[in-house]
Amino acid sequence: MNELPHMRKLYTRSVLSEETAGSDPLKLFSLWFSEAKEEGEPEPNAMSLATVDKTGQPSVRIVLLKGLIRDEFQFFTNYDSDKGRDIAENHLVALGFFWPKLERQIRIEGRAKRISKEESESYFAIRPRESQIGALTSNQSSVVPSREFLEEKFASLTKEWEGKEIPKPENWGGYSVFPTKIEFWQGRVGRLHDRISFERFESGWKRSRLSP
Repeated sequence: MNELPHMRKLYTRSVLSEETAGSDPLKLFSLWFSEAKEEGEPEPNAMSLATVDKTGQPSVRIVLLKGLIRDEFQFFTNYDSDKGRDIAENHLVALGFFWPKLERQIRIEGRAKRISKEESESYFAIRPRESQIGALTSNQSSVVPSREFLEEKFASLTKEWEGKEIPKPENWGGYSVFPTKIEFWQGRVGRLHDRISFERFESGWKRSRLSP
């Protein structure tokens, strides 16, 4: 671990100006996301999701963005998971995207809520069958006795539902995050990174440049 103080990368790929940022952060997000896909970023829709429990303890994990619907960021999970319980107690969350090839990251703050049962069912129906069985198998975040326990349960459910349509579990579905703040970060030389932040007000989005 002695090499950690000396590990660094020189950021020279691009710049972020007020002109290129524009006035609509959701349009800029869509543009950056498209460029991340074109660049071949591995899993460009992978995002950090930070939540806070009722004691004030923050927690973060990687989930997958599965839609930008009605200008809200959508993901799916088990409602009884740690993140689901956190959101039930505190709907304020944060999202983070990092695309190293493009030397970019995006930070999002907002409010999370469950989407409709119908929307969740529509998405569940297009998931791979193994993922559907996995949702039935896992009581997410709960303690299990062994890996073998999960694999045996998975095999049993696979056999039970063979040839049948698999219903969405009642405790599984989607959340949407209504963004109230979005910050775009572009790596620059000398660690003088470009940081442009958009904050939502009743009158619309206010854009600001932040010191790196």
